[in-house]
Amino acid sequence: MSDSIESRGQCLCGAVSVTAKAMPTAVGACHCSMCRKWGGGPLLVVNCGDQVEFSGAEHIKTYASSEWAERGFCTACGTHMFYRLKQNNMHFVPVGLFDEDAGLHFDHQVFIDEKPAYYTFGNDTKEMTGAEVLALFSSDN
Repeated sequence: MSDSIESRGQCLCGAVSVTAKAMPTAVGACHCSMCRKWGGGPLLVVNCGDQVEFSGAEHIKTYASSEWAERGFCTACGTHMFYRLKQNNMHFVPVGLFDEDAGLHFDHQVFIDEKPAYYTFGNDTKEMTGAEVLALFSSDN
């Protein structure tokens, strides 16, 4: 696992705050059609695992986007707060929520087979197809 840092952030209006106790410094992009529909483009996240706390949780609403995952957002301003795998409580938090970005690096892209042709990132990253990602998470049972 890459290095990790403790980091804090908040939604656009400040109603919800997030603290990642051991946030990895690796940033990933998801190009799946659901993430692109949810945010209008690729979702840039850090995998905070289950070491994440939210204050102002009464302002978080979740949407079950699949049988195995849900997406959380602030009901006051609409900011996307997390994508969470239900089975292991793994939280993928949008990196833009965090106040500090020193030391972060973009190192992987998932669902690369669903990425539309109209954009490309210039970073040299690890790339995984949707099938590879699903196989990886199904092996965590």
